[in-house]
Amino acid sequence: MYPIKANDFSNEEKINLISDHFKEIMQILWLDLENDSLKKTPHRVGKMFVNEIFKWLSDNNKPKISTFSNSFKYDEMIIVKDIKLFSFCEHHFLPFIWTACVWYIPNWKVVWLSKISRIVDYFSRRPQIQERLTEEIYAELEKVLNTEDIMIIIKATHYCMIIRWVEDINAQTVTSKTSWKFRENDKTRNEFMSLLKS
Repeated sequence: MYPIKANDFSNEEKINLISDHFKEIMQILWLDLENDSLKKTPHRVGKMFVNEIFKWLSDNNKPKISTFSNSFKYDEMIIVKDIKLFSFCEHHFLPFIWTACVWYIPNWKVVWLSKISRIVDYFSRRPQIQERLTEEIYAELEKVLNTEDIMIIIKATHYCMIIRWVEDINAQTVTSKTSWKFRENDKTRNEFMSLLKS
């Protein structure tokens, strides 16, 4: 379960509250808020957090995913790869840039391909950790598609590693969640890896 509390603030109220608090942070850092370049920064940050970076925090904003019948009985792999997105790490509120690959074998339902990207985007726009992000996307796809034959791989570059402490600009973190068919069936796994590399 994602750790979020219910609130009754409107988006405008959220923007104003974040703006006020960010202004305090800037003052603590001894930044000159009368400077032309800085004086509107608190409000810009508030708008960015509420309307852009964390815009899908509420479950009320979850995209409606329509499926259609697999009447043609397609039973081979469907792979949507190179879905490129970003999230903000909830530990330091620094971005991590990531690429997702989604794999599934249809049961009796198929989803429009663009909807897979929408599901992935929905879970990205909130303070995240990569492991939970992987689990959330998998669980939602499992529910929407009504199939257990799913795999997701996420490869990410975390800016908390790039600009803090270790300052490692090359490190990448890979997480995955796989179905039993992928784990237990060598033929399925090898076919997937071949398609992934092509």
